[in-house]
Amino acid sequence: MRRWFLSFVFVAVTVATLLFLLLPIVGIFGHTSPGRLLDQLSNPVVRDAFVVTLKTSLIAQALIVVFGTPTAYLLASRRFPGHSVGITLVELPLVLPPAVAGVGLLAALGRYGLLGSSMRAFGITIPFTQSAVTIAVAYVASPLYIRQAIASFEATDPHLTAASRTLGAGPARTFFRVVLPLARGGLIAGLALSFARGLGEFGATIMFAGNLRGTTQTLPLLIYQDFELSFDVALAIGALLVVISAAVLIVVKLLVRLPGRARDADGAFIAAAVSHGS
Repeated sequence: MRRWFLSFVFVAVTVATLLFLLLPIVGIFGHTSPGRLLDQLSNPVVRDAFVVTLKTSLIAQALIVVFGTPTAYLLASRRFPGHSVGITLVELPLVLPPAVAGVGLLAALGRYGLLGSSMRAFGITIPFTQSAVTIAVAYVASPLYIRQAIASFEATDPHLTAASRTLGAGPARTFFRVVLPLARGGLIAGLALSFARGLGEFGATIMFAGNLRGTTQTLPLLIYQDFELSFDVALAIGALLVVISAAVLIVVKLLVRLPGRARDADGAFIAAAVSHGS
């Protein structure tokens, strides 16, 4: 009897949690229609915001991958003085209020900021430009990728890396031919979370980049602007973001499930990976 009661409690709590998470989505689509959603896609203001959002998010994700991947690998594979400090710095933007992150970026890269004054001498101005949006998105979204990448690199079998080195591969070839394929699923998942977080970035962007149509106005900023003018329009734009975010998650889940060499973690795979291209 006690076991059945405990199972019932867990099921009831799980259902309540899932319904709670689903409720805002149902609320959005319950107050808008596919026709209104399509109308917003033809709205030039929405199109401008969509282009800015997509452009800055893609550039930010490229920067996150280029800089975040080696950072995550180093933190995952090495223990050195200050290692825990490095992990803390990676995780800090996750708990930092976005508005505070925006103020911090402005204080550091603003015209009279820590580095902004030096850059201004070379004619470089970042705040309230599209570059500022990209930097803000990269700052708040990068921890999601780097933290997941660290976990993925830590989960790779060190014996496979050692086998690769034994077969004559150098550190670079081992990293690109063995480690990256083995960690691929986790890296893709981290990139999806990072991309989805970047699409919804608001606080740091509005503080550091402003809300200029066609330049720095992203879809979340447009929702904020239209919230007081037309709640229905804000709902329609919100529904568009929900669709985009859901599509990203679905595509990533399909990519992660694709069969690949990363699943063949045996000696044959290591030998083929090391010898390929040699």
